[in-house]
Amino acid sequence: MPILSNRLMRDVTGLYRERFEIDALFVDITGEALSADDALGVLPDTRRRRNYALQASMNSGEPYLFSIAPGITTCMVALEDRRRLHGGVMGGSIVERDHPATTEEQREHLAARGMNPGAADRFLAGLGQWPGDKIPVAASFLRDTFYAVSGWQPVLMRENRLRALQQEQINQAILDQREGRRQALYAFEKERALLANIRAGDRNGARKILNEMLATIYMSSPGLVVLRARCVELMSCLTRAAIEDNPLLEPLIERNHAWTERLISAVSFEELSTALMAALDDFIEGIYLHGVNRSNVHVRKALDLVARRFSEDISLRTVAAEIGLSPGRLCHLVKQHTGRTIVQIIHEVRVRHAQHLLERTSSSCTDIAYDCGFNDQSYFIRQFKRITGTTPARYRRSIRRPRVEGGAPGRRP
Repeated sequence: MPILSNRLMRDVTGLYRERFEIDALFVDITGEALSADDALGVLPDTRRRRNYALQASMNSGEPYLFSIAPGITTCMVALEDRRRLHGGVMGGSIVERDHPATTEEQREHLAARGMNPGAADRFLAGLGQWPGDKIPVAASFLRDTFYAVSGWQPVLMRENRLRALQQEQINQAILDQREGRRQALYAFEKERALLANIRAGDRNGARKILNEMLATIYMSSPGLVVLRARCVELMSCLTRAAIEDNPLLEPLIERNHAWTERLISAVSFEELSTALMAALDDFIEGIYLHGVNRSNVHVRKALDLVARRFSEDISLRTVAAEIGLSPGRLCHLVKQHTGRTIVQIIHEVRVRHAQHLLERTSSSCTDIAYDCGFNDQSYFIRQFKRITGTTPARYRRSIRRPRVEGGAPGRRP
């Protein structure tokens, strides 16, 4: 069982202070601070508020921003390891620079919650002022730093975050279609667009199209039995379309049987959506490398080998030895049939997998680099930027946005 040790808390707090010049505060699962330096601990509703924020962070899979008083914001990051909650860490209280609340209003709010005037003045005097958009950045840094230092695995939070993100996308697609902002394509056109994104390795684009399709399915037939049948039909259609384009993808038929079993066993629309997204991820893994010409048996074997062993220390020489060809002959065949070299393909597969880990895990960029087969962090960053046009850190920030209490626009006082 993991331990929230004093050393771990000290290391994380030190890194957070070094970056943002403010201390973090660790709390247990009830919201009680694990250190004596807790100015807000005297307020009778503090533990209740923190416990609520802790559960909200756990349920959303993201840092949770909430208000201490008008214009004063903090964040809570749930600390989970393999589906077990062990407490939380808060990013310190910050005055939002552009918020219209006055110091007097903040003092009155704290007094109404039970803080005496002198303590309120001392608390307010010690707060820093930040622009509002800096707070989510600090919250994300605190989350990533804790999980990088601790090595804990927030399995449930990752799942919750993906579910919440997917549901938001589906809801937005439903709203767009209801209000006529986006015309729904015919199913055939959607399938082709989805396949095109998959072949390009654009996992986010594929998910977006699938969520639009889910929204269309839901609007046309909200009954769960019909929804299940339509989702099964969708994956079957995708599999059939992929095989028609490339007969070498026939093994997808066997995978489709497993996807169908999961879809049929779903007992809610949310579970059905999650199962369908998992099926899409598996479908992407099965089709991505087949998006190139694989008519040559040696090329097919080489690409299959790369798909299975990309995280290992493989090269043109090791792949050629496995296939039974000379490196020169294999290099010529792969270039002739795919337009790329073996090394380029290895880098592309590793980067695509890195994108997947950046989206779904809180692992550090260094750990992800090694998990994907890159032995040098700077080399990983160069290849990632060459293929995606951005760095791993920027890519992660672009898909992760801390959730704000009451929705993105507002906060509860």
